[in-house]
Amino acid sequence: MEKKITLTGITTTGTPHLGNYVGAIRPAVISSHSANQKSFFFLADYHALIKNKDKNLIYKSTTEIAASWLALGLNTDNAIFYRQSDIPEIAELTWILNCVTSKGLMNRSHAYKSTVQTNIEGNEDADFGVTMGLFSYPVLMAADILLFKANTVPVGRDQIQHVEMARDIAQRFNHLYGQVFQLPEVKINQNVDTLVGLDGRKMSKSYNNIIPIFASEKQLKKNINKIKTNLLEPGQPKDPDDSLVFQFWKAFAHQPKIDEMRDKFQNGISWGEAKKELFVLINNELAEPRDRYNELMSDPEKIESYLIEGASKAREISLPFIKEIREAVGINTLQKIKS
Repeated sequence: MEKKITLTGITTTGTPHLGNYVGAIRPAVISSHSANQKSFFFLADYHALIKNKDKNLIYKSTTEIAASWLALGLNTDNAIFYRQSDIPEIAELTWILNCVTSKGLMNRSHAYKSTVQTNIEGNEDADFGVTMGLFSYPVLMAADILLFKANTVPVGRDQIQHVEMARDIAQRFNHLYGQVFQLPEVKINQNVDTLVGLDGRKMSKSYNNIIPIFASEKQLKKNINKIKTNLLEPGQPKDPDDSLVFQFWKAFAHQPKIDEMRDKFQNGISWGEAKKELFVLINNELAEPRDRYNELMSDPEKIESYLIEGASKAREISLPFIKEIREAVGINTLQKIKS
């Protein structure tokens, strides 16, 4: 039976945090060990250019993200792990897809519409600050997906529209030039809740409420102690389902441990003790990967070797397929047409 292909991109715009780990990295690492699945994971550095103009930050983020995925056990023998900018066929396909994508479809992009709405509310020109990168972002994402014939694309709910747009673009291309592209499907993991930040909002660097995956033990403990709680005293029953501390606990504990902590909450465990146990739980899971991460960060050439190897594997697929795509649209070497 032919393996199903899944593809995931990681935008290189920040330091990976526990929300990234629980929601995306951990399930992806598990899937990278599956014998029944062919996985593609890439560092979306072209996407990062849309919002970030700090070259040093993009470089730093690329290094940290690559080191994080490798340290957490990504199986690069089974999965293909590469940097988007190392695959020139992605940029070429983006242009080809631009030529079949309607502006009206791009007008409906949530990211573009949100920017326009913000501008209007701020009494600015509707397109103030809108680059072609932001406007045509879904086309680049479509190229990422379609070039590697992905069957499924695991995404957060805010990215569902972009996968649907990739389908629309692929269908338009297939209508014009024949059945070239596989139509991708969205995959949402219903069992993984979004891990919120220390203050209860979405975990985001802009809110200053993240916990980096590989914070030192001292910093991890300090961050956990900052998790927002209520004023209930030790001995007073606490509602686990209304607790950020318990949300973190659920994200890292197996079911027997979840049930055990639920009982402790109902029996009035103190916030200090709950956070102490949470630190031990998370630290035990991340201690060994933290050591591997620090080793990799001190040896960027080793990280680069993994990315070069991944790009080589990826281009074994992208090069022949882009040749097929070129031929489909009429871009080919000149030769006598057979009668």
